[in-house]
Amino acid sequence: MSKKITSRNEYDGLEKRFKTTFFNSIAGVKNACLVATKSADEKTNLAIFNSLVHIGANPPLLGLVFRPDSVERHSLENILSTEFFTINLIDQSFIAQAHQTSARYTREESEFIETGLQEGHIEAFPVPFVLNAQVSFGMKFREKLEVTSNGTQILIGEVEWMRYPDEIVAPDGFADLTKLGIVGTLGLDAYLDVKLITRFSYAKPKLPLQRKP
Repeated sequence: MSKKITSRNEYDGLEKRFKTTFFNSIAGVKNACLVATKSADEKTNLAIFNSLVHIGANPPLLGLVFRPDSVERHSLENILSTEFFTINLIDQSFIAQAHQTSARYTREESEFIETGLQEGHIEAFPVPFVLNAQVSFGMKFREKLEVTSNGTQILIGEVEWMRYPDEIVAPDGFADLTKLGIVGTLGLDAYLDVKLITRFSYAKPKLPLQRKP
């Protein structure tokens, strides 16, 4: 298979929509999740993201990348005003409904209702999670970072609770999401079946790696 070299000047000259689709896919496989929020006046919102980032485990922190404010950002506005949200991993059973949340619904329309996805609730937590999801995180806003290079914002939240099937967690703590049909994304509209290839032992200099069972 021949390799093509595209210079930065050539890339900048590409048609805008082609360029967006191309770079979103060529950069590789990303996580897919639904972010649920609630506005100050109690209206629920649900939006798909492919920018979920692991920030750290102690304390447990997750990050989301928000694009520049060229359109209304209901999820971001809700999180900043109420400080709570949920992150819900997408599996193969509701891919189409999850993708539909990317449509530009109005602030008055709840994507839960529009897509038929179900709300779940944790006592004393103010924002719903996606009941259809097998893995969900209850989040509390911690900080927002401005990326001056392109106007994006990285929002960081701390995990308040987690919901998941106990049987996917191995004795060493490894959570095997491949058992749940959790999907990844390639670009803006392609969803991938994620399969476990192998696990390795902790790498140390001059010692051979061992494959974990």
